[in-house]
Amino acid sequence: MTASRPRRALVIPAGMAMATALAFLPNTAATAAPTAPPAAGAAASSADATPLSYVVNVRAGHGVPAQVKKAIGKAGGTIVTSYDRIGVVVVHSSNPDFAGAVRKVPGVHSAGATRNAPLPSAATTDTGTPKVLSAAEVAEAGAEAAAGQDPLQGLQWDLPAIKADKAHEKSLGSPEVTVAVIDTGVDDTHPDIAPNFDRAASVNCVSGKPDTSEGAWRPGPSESAHGTHVAGEIAAAKNGVGMTGVAPGVKVSGIKVSNPDGYFYTEAVVCGFMWAAEHGVDVTNNSYYTDPWYFNCKNDPDQKALVEAVTRASRYAEKKGAVNVAAAGNENYDLSADEITDPVSPNDGTPSDRVIDPSECLDIPTQLPGVVTVAATGAKGLKSSFSNYGRGVVDIAAPGGDSTAYQPPQAPATSGLILGPLPGGKWGYMAGTSMAAPHVAGVAALIKSTHPYAPPSLVKALLYAQADATACTDPYDINGDGKVDAVCEGPKNRNGFYGWGMADALDAVTR
Repeated sequence: MTASRPRRALVIPAGMAMATALAFLPNTAATAAPTAPPAAGAAASSADATPLSYVVNVRAGHGVPAQVKKAIGKAGGTIVTSYDRIGVVVVHSSNPDFAGAVRKVPGVHSAGATRNAPLPSAATTDTGTPKVLSAAEVAEAGAEAAAGQDPLQGLQWDLPAIKADKAHEKSLGSPEVTVAVIDTGVDDTHPDIAPNFDRAASVNCVSGKPDTSEGAWRPGPSESAHGTHVAGEIAAAKNGVGMTGVAPGVKVSGIKVSNPDGYFYTEAVVCGFMWAAEHGVDVTNNSYYTDPWYFNCKNDPDQKALVEAVTRASRYAEKKGAVNVAAAGNENYDLSADEITDPVSPNDGTPSDRVIDPSECLDIPTQLPGVVTVAATGAKGLKSSFSNYGRGVVDIAAPGGDSTAYQPPQAPATSGLILGPLPGGKWGYMAGTSMAAPHVAGVAALIKSTHPYAPPSLVKALLYAQADATACTDPYDINGDGKVDAVCEGPKNRNGFYGWGMADALDAVTR
């Protein structure tokens, strides 16, 4: 996909009011379509002698066994880096049969290509940009701001939706708490982000190996604003400038894992979780899925290796104290269904439809054990038209925006989308479960601020216990055409649309 590709976000070009409504039609793709699966090994062999990236999973905690190192070299591989604590090795190789050869070696649990496109991946075309607030709109909003509010806070209907405005009267969160935005990069020079930016916990992980050079965590001029927007939703400072984050007193860091073409490959995601684990991060926000497979099937040897690598990394981050929060996705899929047609994988290969079982083929990190899976709601509190759902899969819900035609906000807010900062000192609107997840990450940060010694298991338990139970929307006909657009299953306090309910920031700072 592309710079706007984190398909956990939907981006709305300025001046496209009619297209905005169309972009949110249920079961309509609102982002660029990726691609689907060739047979195992086919994509690699088509690359001829072009290098691909691989993960090789070995026993954790013991380094790379000598026989595995030797086999990697013999099969034409070069070790890029090794995460010995979790037993994940990142390798580059031009041998199309590399993974098959290494899988036969004693001590190798699994091995697979992390991509189908050669290194570097082929460029793609951006599908849109966030709807940027004009200088006049910024000035108008500032003139109408209520006492004690940041200038743009009146446009943020999402804050009162989770009682964050009331929470801020009690606490803004602790600067001892850091939320890592594992994403496309964060512009830490933005005036709403700079006061709360944690440079020590920031890094560029795109290659699969940490790059700590100054500013490496920032998006390039042509790269996505996605990570910056997400970071601001979490922790934009309450400083008399711009907007206000859900937890405006906590720290936020940028862990860049998206390459210039907008792909989130396994080796980068593993690096991101490992960096968070080793740098005192309390919460990670993951508003993406790991490319190139929307769903990774464990009966495919390549995909199995990717699931194992990211699972090891995310579990290690939680073991080291991080609560991992992830977006549910924007295709209006029922993730608890018996089957789903995935027309977009691998998104760097050749497209074709495949029917998968979402209990066996996982969206990672969204469906991994221990991860908080977040569905999106609009300004009327209903499941967003695009949001994935599923009983037993979705844990909690939070504002992610929706078409203003479906769920218009109350004044003074004018857009049904979510406001956030954009690189270069700007602000604009985006929507998607990408925007819902950071609301939950912010609430988790407030819980951690209130209970500084709480381990991740307790933070998650409080997050769910404090959520406002929300009954199923039945029937769910979001566009009013008389047809049911999704079916919600389960009771008020644990159902497929809203999980345990709507995240509650006020309870996070008072209970």
